[in-house]
Amino acid sequence: MFTPLDQTYMRRALELAERGLYTTTPNPHVGAVVVKDNRIIGEGWHQVAGEPHAEVLAMRDAKAKLGDAAVKGAALYVTLEPCSHHGRTPPCADLIVAEGVTKVVAAMEDPNPKVAGQGFAKLRAADIDVRVGLLESDARELNIGFISRMTRGLPWVRLKVAASLDGKTALANGKSQWITGPEARKDGHAYRARSCAILTGIGTVQQDNPQLNVREVATSRQPLKIIVDSNLQIALDAKILNEGRVLIVCATDNETLLKPLVDKGFEVMALPNSSGKVDLPVLMRELARRNLNEIHVESGFKLNGSMLRERCVDELLIYFAASIIGHTGQGMFNLPELTDLDERLKVRIHRVSQLGGADLRLIARLD
Repeated sequence: MFTPLDQTYMRRALELAERGLYTTTPNPHVGAVVVKDNRIIGEGWHQVAGEPHAEVLAMRDAKAKLGDAAVKGAALYVTLEPCSHHGRTPPCADLIVAEGVTKVVAAMEDPNPKVAGQGFAKLRAADIDVRVGLLESDARELNIGFISRMTRGLPWVRLKVAASLDGKTALANGKSQWITGPEARKDGHAYRARSCAILTGIGTVQQDNPQLNVREVATSRQPLKIIVDSNLQIALDAKILNEGRVLIVCATDNETLLKPLVDKGFEVMALPNSSGKVDLPVLMRELARRNLNEIHVESGFKLNGSMLRERCVDELLIYFAASIIGHTGQGMFNLPELTDLDERLKVRIHRVSQLGGADLRLIARLD
């Protein structure tokens, strides 16, 4: 169904889509190329929500280079189904028809129920040759958070841990800087940058006083910072509050504790469960309702354990350093003791990579 040339054009579209990895939220990351006479004549990628989509920019690029008739009779390769509805921008499917494109190759159908096949139907109704499914798994990986939000009503939650080979994240006295090397830390910042929000707990804020922002990679957008703080123990001079957007999630309605934070302009949201802690599953649904696609968790072993126990984690991002700390160090997850191996949490190893010669990056997904 697809030729080697088709694969080449779609791989280029996927490369272009990655250029918007840090900036398109809450929209998906999409790339497109216009092809005519077996060569790419136009390229585009979605850059910022509310601005033109990848297909529009690719066709504009072709016309700017070769004139207004350049797109007529051409093929369009795009990583996601062209939209068919009026959002913040007009429907791409209508423009594709109007410009005289004769063939559209898409990696995947849009999971957004406002589109979900309707864009393809509109193109086919205009006698455009539509083919779907080329490098679909790559396209889905690129937009794993957007797909999760659209199909499950939940963000994709990635829990990051840096640990020694024996699974220790810090010394017994709490010291943890730095277990891993600079390449691993930079890679971790790249995952921060692609996320819609970075989530941590009050224990990490009090112990490490982190900024929890993106510094190691270039980005024009800083993710929202979310602090799980059941009893509102956070100090007003904590570094995490110094800049950027902050959401504090608590389990109390104590006005004495709430007022100083609200007066400083911070959003505080109470989501208590029956145990007087933050209701984490409800929080995840609320974050999806706020159009957050990917949540990056960097917290201590207590919140890590709670996130896993409450089934709020989709993916583990673990950086293993080539070192051993010993049994007195702090572990990765605070989980209850098991009495039977059948009770263990099972994961699927998705990818293992070496970073900088000394550290390993392991990505595992929960069943």
